[in-house]
Amino acid sequence: MEQADIDEGLYSRQLYVLGHDAMRRMGEANVLICGMRGLGVEVAKNVILAGVGSVTIHDEGTTEWGDLSSQFYLKESDLGKNRAVCSEKHLARLNSNVRLSAHTVTLNKDFLHKFQVVVLTDSSLEEQLSVAAFCHSNNIRFILADTKGLCGQLFCDFGEKFLVKDTDGEPPSVSMIAHISKGNPGIVTCTDDQGTFTDGMRVVFSGVQGMTELNSSGPIEIKMIDSYSFSICDTSNFSEYEKGGVATEVKETKTLSFIPLDAAVEEVMQDPELLVLTDYGKVQRNQSLHLGFRALQEFQRKYSRLPKPRNQGDAELLLAMARQLSAAARFDEFDEEVVRKLSLCARGNLAPINAFIGGLAAQEVMKACSGKFTPLKQWLYFDALECLPEQEDSDRGLTEEACAPRDSRYDGQIAVFGSDFQEKLKKQRYFLVGAGAIGCELLKNFALIGLGAGEGGHITVTDMDSIERSNLNRQFLFRSEDIGKQKSEVAAEAVRKINPSMNITSHQNRVCQESEGIYTHQFYSSLDGVAAALDNVEARVYLDERCVQYQKPMLEGGTLGGKGHTLVVVPHLTESYGPAPSSGQNAIPLCTLKHFPHRIEHTLQWAREQFEGLFKHTPENVNQYLSDAEFWARTVDRGEAEAVEVVEAVYRRLKDRPNDWQDCVTWARLQWENFYNNDIAQLLHCFPPDHVTSSDLPFWMGAKRCPHPLTFDTANTTHMDFIVASANLYGQIYGIKGSTDHDDMMKILEGVHVPAFHPKSSVTIAVMDEDLKESMEERKDEDKAKLDELKQKLSSFQPASQTSQMFPLEFEKDDDSNFHMDFIVAASNLRAENYDIPAADRHKSKLIAGRIIPAIATTTAATSGLMCLELYKLVQGHQQISSFRSSFINLAASYYIMLQPCKDPRFTVAGKEYSLWDELLVRGRKEGQEEMTVEELLKHVKENYNLTITALFYGSALLYADYSNHADRLKKRVSDVVQMVTKTEIPAHKQMLEIIPSFAEDEDCEKVPPVRYLFR
Repeated sequence: MEQADIDEGLYSRQLYVLGHDAMRRMGEANVLICGMRGLGVEVAKNVILAGVGSVTIHDEGTTEWGDLSSQFYLKESDLGKNRAVCSEKHLARLNSNVRLSAHTVTLNKDFLHKFQVVVLTDSSLEEQLSVAAFCHSNNIRFILADTKGLCGQLFCDFGEKFLVKDTDGEPPSVSMIAHISKGNPGIVTCTDDQGTFTDGMRVVFSGVQGMTELNSSGPIEIKMIDSYSFSICDTSNFSEYEKGGVATEVKETKTLSFIPLDAAVEEVMQDPELLVLTDYGKVQRNQSLHLGFRALQEFQRKYSRLPKPRNQGDAELLLAMARQLSAAARFDEFDEEVVRKLSLCARGNLAPINAFIGGLAAQEVMKACSGKFTPLKQWLYFDALECLPEQEDSDRGLTEEACAPRDSRYDGQIAVFGSDFQEKLKKQRYFLVGAGAIGCELLKNFALIGLGAGEGGHITVTDMDSIERSNLNRQFLFRSEDIGKQKSEVAAEAVRKINPSMNITSHQNRVCQESEGIYTHQFYSSLDGVAAALDNVEARVYLDERCVQYQKPMLEGGTLGGKGHTLVVVPHLTESYGPAPSSGQNAIPLCTLKHFPHRIEHTLQWAREQFEGLFKHTPENVNQYLSDAEFWARTVDRGEAEAVEVVEAVYRRLKDRPNDWQDCVTWARLQWENFYNNDIAQLLHCFPPDHVTSSDLPFWMGAKRCPHPLTFDTANTTHMDFIVASANLYGQIYGIKGSTDHDDMMKILEGVHVPAFHPKSSVTIAVMDEDLKESMEERKDEDKAKLDELKQKLSSFQPASQTSQMFPLEFEKDDDSNFHMDFIVAASNLRAENYDIPAADRHKSKLIAGRIIPAIATTTAATSGLMCLELYKLVQGHQQISSFRSSFINLAASYYIMLQPCKDPRFTVAGKEYSLWDELLVRGRKEGQEEMTVEELLKHVKENYNLTITALFYGSALLYADYSNHADRLKKRVSDVVQMVTKTEIPAHKQMLEIIPSFAEDEDCEKVPPVRYLFR
């Protein structure tokens, strides 16, 4: 697969995780996956979505009832049929770029020779040892994956010499240089805080002017001095540094050596370094699990079956075998209880466990194919035994009879949790917000475990987005024929095919304040819980606030490339997701964006803002001016400075409307001149290269890179790219057909008259230096005069509204035919050239300007699996915080952390302890009675909570205060006072008001429990 052959439209989000080189190497790999039960199909699904060259699925067995609890491509009609054959047609539809075949006979050495990677699931020890030994001796990467009930196992052997080309997959750290000193060592000062550089890191230099010797040097090791500077080699004999330059990290490569399975089986008992930890609260448990899995294989060999669910006799037999293995290994910390629980649930086949282990195993396949990321070295054990009932006496309800198979699609789950718990799962009512990557995976798991699939149970899923081609690489419920359809509708229909008993309703609503008429008090009150599969913090915060308000648990998860996290929010037990971080933390300062960029991120943000202003906001403002009589007043309300900018743009677009394609090309050429010559020349006119500040310091120093104007050249590809994109976009907003005919454009450009640059007498530069800031009053007077002039011009210029309507453009990063990204890339790179900033290719530009979140199916699958394990605990009704887990995983670095969530913080009011989950619930209207007055509310709180209210706030509005002249409000109904003070009618759907009180008992407390006032 050449780079040009990579389907970037399909793999766009994954390419930002793996890169083109890794994708190309994966496209050449042939992978064998053995075992098509729940774990095997999960691995196959993820590997096929990733885009390897070919996948062969192997299984000699036939479909059983227990398979349906986690194998999402098997149906009841497949019972008795070969699992690989039944799965083949479904897996083939995931990715047409991957060659797929099924193999249903016993493996042999000639067949194994065809593959670069072999994965074994659901296999015996004899098969594992035989295949692993063959793979090790023939340099075939070998992966072993297995799950038994609530426990999982993973092992990797990538041979004696395996080259890792990129250990962590993080983008190379890059620093723009402000200065380099001559000395031993030389000191490099950067324009930005370089927290991503570390001691011992190696960097290469490029674009350095003056001290050009560094540009030809090989990688140089650095030592950090502070967050803005680091030392390098001896530069005392180098030329004097002048300006510019970039330091770029050289990614580390490693050669790893793996020991074969037969040796690793024994050595792991003496060398815990061979075990990758997942839960630091279970450090001693992993080696016991290793012995437990070995004992299970011995049990299966001896009795031709696994231990029966909840059979104490089988558990004792397995324990005896594990004790013998422990004694032979001289292991003193054998945990018998872990092995006993493993035996009791070994027949279990759980979708969430398979999703997690399957996601990890598929990522190891991708590492084996590509050399990208650090492989697992070499064993990983995982258990979620805390999903079992917390109390020992309730565990007795899990009898052998309760967990026996019933010829049900849930048999694999009943074997672990029993039939009563299955019925409880069916009755759950859950709200899933988001049907994207994590949402699809959650819905798949919900269908498999039977969440909401019984009488009284229900799933509501909402997502306002429609399906795009780039979604298909990781949102596996969607197919190419679904592009353009609503995500929630297609996802709901897809999971009904997995489990026809699913009770599911799809919505296309954004969950926010505007949709509270749909997601009402009654709606939330009917729920058992909420799952958040969202891609932005603001939406998570809003949903979290609703869950706290309505006392509902929330499952939350997110991914970023190979990284994933999960959070479980449990009422009256854990902390909530919490408030959003303060806005603007990572915002680029206005002065940097307008005049002093020094990173490609700055020029890309500038280009994106130019696109929004030229092709979206101004056309929208023109249309508003033509149709809205209040346009002028509303615009002036924004403030004089912004109003001048908006109104002047509207006037120019109406006055200078193009008549044909030639006018569009002319406009693009003049726009180029303004952006990259005149604006820069004007800046240098105000602040020449030798300009000094009032402190006698050079103005152009540090982060301020002195720019230079560009000269237009039709032979320059980037120059012409800007013209083509700008002219076509300009034509689109006026309804003029564009063109990509370069010869035609060259003829038009020859006739364009470009006025000579004339510096303006005054210019406002958005910098913070005190000696450069204009008088605000003077500027305000100028803006007011300018507005009056523009108003007169607009009033005398009356365009025909219908013919003058414009067509605003919504930025779309993934459509390569619409010129949007063409404009961004060219506009950004030309501005970067103005400031001697290294250009960015289209791939990187799309990532930054498109604000793309890198994503990959493996992380999504693993994250959703962990979320659903927490769902088991919520449905069980666990009350011990030690039973729950928040998780942080990084599949790229084989880093997995499960931690106990934080307990809900406490605060004290009037000597009584409260948490964020506590409330003062007041039913403001009883049946047949009038609503409470403010006075009655105060009395109710005093009598029921022994707290004296001195003030009431609704949002920022003061409803009542005993220190103000509010005596007249005491006799009014609470809802009437809210409407009177806020001057807004309470929506008819609103049943509860959240009111914040102040108390006489503790006037200075920062936190208080809210009054939740039910008045309808």
